Amino acid sequence: MILELLIIIIGFFADRVTKLWALGYLKGTDGITIINNIFKLDYLENRGAAFGILEDKIWFLVLITTIVVGGIIFYLLKAKPTFRLTRIAFSMIIAGALGNFYDRLVYKFVVDFICIHYKDVYYFPTFNVADILVSLGTVAIIICIIKDEI
Repeated sequence: MILELLIIIIGFFADRVTKLWALGYLKGTDGITIINNIFKLDYLENRGAAFGILEDKIWFLVLITTIVVGGIIFYLLKAKPTFRLTRIAFSMIIAGALGNFYDRLVYKFVVDFICIHYKDVYYFPTFNVADILVSLGTVAIIICIIKDEI
């Protein structure tokens, strides 16, 4: 359980620190180009969920996050999965979910700032560290399901 708590704390902390940096240094600017025409750090207030869905449905998203995180914690405590990747994956999802949950409660939006694009042809939706944690955790859960270790 110590590993899981460390992942949650470190993941949440990394998300908070990077978002505070974005609020302090990117908000109100044209952003920072890291790799021309490919990678930019650019402040965005996301008032919805992934890819902008459920825009301005903050309390619904807070409720869903509470249910999902509660369900994951219940599963971890009851099932006590022995496969380490399963525990790590769920901990990453919890860390990311709590990071965006915090933003929704405090700011009424989620701070996004990582922008990957190809010139002006294609823009992947702007995201943050919490989104990375949830995405990587989800991929790891899929691997666990395939390996029948969930």
